[in-house]
Amino acid sequence: MPEISEYDGVKRITLSLDHDRYDVVVGEGILARLPEFLEESGAFRKRAALVTDSNVGPLYANAITGPLREAGYEIVEIVIPAGEASKSMEVVTDVCRQMLRAGLDRKSFLIALGGGVVGDLAGFAAAIFQRGIPFVQIPTTVVAQVDSSVGGKTGVNTPEGKNLLGAFHQPRLVVADVATLQSLPDREYNEGFAEIIKHAAIRDAGLLSRVEELGTRREKLVPLIARNVAIKAAVVEEDEKETTGVRALLNFGHTLGHGIENAGGYGRFLHGEAISLGLVAAARLSVCYGGLSEKENDRLIASLRAFDLPTHLDGELSRHDILEAMSRDKKFEEGQVRFVLLHRLGEAFVSDEVPLRAIEDALLTLYGH
Repeated sequence: MPEISEYDGVKRITLSLDHDRYDVVVGEGILARLPEFLEESGAFRKRAALVTDSNVGPLYANAITGPLREAGYEIVEIVIPAGEASKSMEVVTDVCRQMLRAGLDRKSFLIALGGGVVGDLAGFAAAIFQRGIPFVQIPTTVVAQVDSSVGGKTGVNTPEGKNLLGAFHQPRLVVADVATLQSLPDREYNEGFAEIIKHAAIRDAGLLSRVEELGTRREKLVPLIARNVAIKAAVVEEDEKETTGVRALLNFGHTLGHGIENAGGYGRFLHGEAISLGLVAAARLSVCYGGLSEKENDRLIASLRAFDLPTHLDGELSRHDILEAMSRDKKFEEGQVRFVLLHRLGEAFVSDEVPLRAIEDALLTLYGH
């Protein structure tokens, strides 16, 4: 696992990939230090687009643009509507056209300020704008700080499924300021812990103890976020573009979770809420096919419930629609799902031996049947 170093009040995790190397900086109240972090990286020119959304922009854009402009950067601000519906090719095209009209070119860079929607969309825009420009991730949600901002996956949704259009495009820098998490509504704060609990389940059972001890108190977040980044970074370093199967472990709970998110219509469930339901189903399959004990399964579910995350579905969502959406997922290879299971908490593996009937049965358990 990458080392977590600390200097001048920030924790730093460095990802070392085959063709990229970049830092994830984690601290509290560090947005104004962005010019310093950019200078340290040495990879940026002085013209950039800042892409944010209608919720995050009013809260934090000035905290970034002010110091950047004082440091001599020319910043073009682009605001997209908040919400999962913005994660589309239409919005990506609009962002790129605004950048073109503002005179930005391939020597410019892009800053993504916001949650996972902004990060994925803006990262994809950076990947395709004049065949690729550098970008910086400034994640402002728990989900984005511990997961989506790290690892270079960018993309948008289609009516057929989540993240089906996209590209691998690594950021040049990630700046995670945990102070931004204080402004999140409880529901949006809590959803991020589905991804944290997932990290504990697949790689670090000791992390689950820390989560249980901390609960929903918004304190001691810098070490918690940094530890999760290090887990994500370790997996990405081992398998940057999902060629060996290691990075697939990060999909624990996501196969059915994405199906639920898609079948519900983007917006009915927050991402972490859908993943919580997927984790419950994947844990049940792990008991049947991976050797996970009932005691550990119960512990995992109790951890999700402690953050008011859903563990059951109501009858309004069609099982058929969920399974159909799941069949279009990228993890469905030649009609066969490669399902991530647990031997025990902290030890995950990928199986292609889970029959569709078993997946259907696990889904039924979410309805209380």
